[in-house]
Amino acid sequence: MPTPDGLYERAAVRPSLRPFWHVDEMRTFFVGPLEYNGLHQHGAPVYLAGMYSKFGLRIHGGRWHWCRTAVIPAGVLHELDLAGYPLAVLYVEPSVGGVDALVPLSGDGWEVDGVLIGRSGEFSIVRELWEDNASARWAGQALDDLLAYSKRRAAKCIDPRVSAAADYLRMHSDELTPVMKLARKVGLSASQFQRVFTREVGVPFRRYRAWNRMRVAISEIANGSNFTTAAHAAGFADQAHFTNDFRRTFGAPPSVSLLGLRNVAYRE
Repeated sequence: MPTPDGLYERAAVRPSLRPFWHVDEMRTFFVGPLEYNGLHQHGAPVYLAGMYSKFGLRIHGGRWHWCRTAVIPAGVLHELDLAGYPLAVLYVEPSVGGVDALVPLSGDGWEVDGVLIGRSGEFSIVRELWEDNASARWAGQALDDLLAYSKRRAAKCIDPRVSAAADYLRMHSDELTPVMKLARKVGLSASQFQRVFTREVGVPFRRYRAWNRMRVAISEIANGSNFTTAAHAAGFADQAHFTNDFRRTFGAPPSVSLLGLRNVAYRE
């Protein structure tokens, strides 16, 4: 794919910087260099920010758009082209909010098939997280600040019944929690629960449950586990099932973004 003239602000990515993941109860954050991520869809809404450059984004196999930021709802099929430059990626869980909680982070934009594509946005915090090799020490607080700014400007909040269900899944990630059990906990029938959940989150309950399991595996690897151990800890049958699900979720094999990570010794 041709690169637009004047695309890059910097001539090169600092080779000493390694990819970085931060996973906690409310969000999943990644920053690192990427090449091409094929057609994929996430189980949570996501904010994307090119650190020093525009990046290519294609939605549902349509035409390519060049942008500095984007906000993509859960479940939207898309592709990314970074040409080896770093991208910051922030997913939020229902306890934080839906896609509206991320919209204020992107600026000067337009909408394509439900995706907000921006010419500008909030870069300072995520760029600092990328450029500081010891950012694991303060990533949680930095993301708190970023989302506090965004949520003050968000248009709507997510249904508290959905937030409660998502919290239960997070705290019982080792269980394959059935729909009926969660529906009863929040006072809905199974069919009502699935309709409300899909409306609020953007993907069906089973897809979100798979996303929750993926977050567990990523967290295990970011904290030093190998792929096999992480896959089993998250409830995957084996490493092959984890790898296949990772590719469907992110459009690339886990080796692209989960090998050569920053030293977890930087964490407090």
